[in-house]
Amino acid sequence: MDMRLGDDILLRRKKKKKIISDTKTALVTAAAVVFAVLFLAPIILTFTNSFMSASEISANYGSIFEKTDKGAKVFISKTVNLKFIPDMVSFTQYYTVLLKSPEYLLKFWNSVVYVVPIVVVQLAIAVLAAYGFSRYDGKLKRAIFFAYIIIMLMPYQVTLVPNFLVSRAIGTYDTVWAILLPGFFSPFAVYLLTKFMKRIPTEVVEAASIDGANEWMIFSRINMPLVKGGIASIAILIFFDYWNMVEQPLILLSDSDMHPLSVFLSRINTGEISLAFAVAVIYLIPPLLIFLYGEDYLVEGISYQGGIKG
Repeated sequence: MDMRLGDDILLRRKKKKKIISDTKTALVTAAAVVFAVLFLAPIILTFTNSFMSASEISANYGSIFEKTDKGAKVFISKTVNLKFIPDMVSFTQYYTVLLKSPEYLLKFWNSVVYVVPIVVVQLAIAVLAAYGFSRYDGKLKRAIFFAYIIIMLMPYQVTLVPNFLVSRAIGTYDTVWAILLPGFFSPFAVYLLTKFMKRIPTEVVEAASIDGANEWMIFSRINMPLVKGGIASIAILIFFDYWNMVEQPLILLSDSDMHPLSVFLSRINTGEISLAFAVAVIYLIPPLLIFLYGEDYLVEGISYQGGIKG
């Protein structure tokens, strides 16, 4: 009897623990689902609303962009209606953006022209500079690297005025070089890649040197393969940063035809709200594809701890 009673007590305890564990799992899952829905709701709203007609968008959100005679915005009234499902699917917005009004595609390609060279050249400069910082030591090296850190920690808004003055002085103001040159020499990639390369065991480099490898062989055959995950993750971060830039083109480019699409999305006015959703969807596609393709590289770069895989 005592043994049976003890078994019953143990069984009840196990059931109680299982119920508590299942309840915790259910609560955590429910909370994760709620947060996932909250985070995805703006993207879903943008995508579904891009298939609404201009009249339906104005009826749902027009009051947000209404202005008084003096130009002041009106307080958002209760008539604003967040709709996830359009009354009637319409491709008018995409037709206007892609075919009828080429200015939006022009701004999209402006974004591509600015971002792609910045990513490529900034990484090319960064891998060379980071190799030098990681391989050699000295007071001058430490001073320069400290200056990189200080510049990197400065908000970009702090350097906007100096960039504006320099671009006016060297004649790059209102040209693509006003955007490209500061992007080429940004310290962000140099700092992170230096940290990645410093994690490479010194024994590996010393062994390669003993075997007769020169600096280029060490750089190309040891350092680069070991930090390729970091390079990919940094490239993704650089792309996202400059794809969403607004302040730089507003300050350094007076010609609105040279502005990237991100500037349009930050300055939507009454006459363009019917196109905003379609433009936003088109603008979202490149970073979304890059993230989906490079997600593994991004995770690998963030979690990389150095060393050689077997």
